[in-house]
Amino acid sequence: MAQPQMDAKQLKEFLQSYNKLTEACFSDCIGDFTSRKLLDSEKRCSFNCMEKYLKMTQRISLRFQEYQVQQNEGMLAQQAKYGR
Repeated sequence: MAQPQMDAKQLKEFLQSYNKLTEACFSDCIGDFTSRKLLDSEKRCSFNCMEKYLKMTQRISLRFQEYQVQQNEGMLAQQAKYGR
């Protein structure tokens, strides 16, 4: 039963992240509401915004993983040192 709850939690986190991304990029890039079509500058801005956000979250994730590995290695070394 834990698996469906985890999937729901992951979906919720994804949707929250997606909503933050779309809100930030929309407010930064879209300014002309006189036409249904996006301006080329709005398209470029939106694409660049999305790309930077995704690269940033990827870097944060990698750094977090590196930190977790360091913490685990430190704990293992400490346990070996004290014979636990």
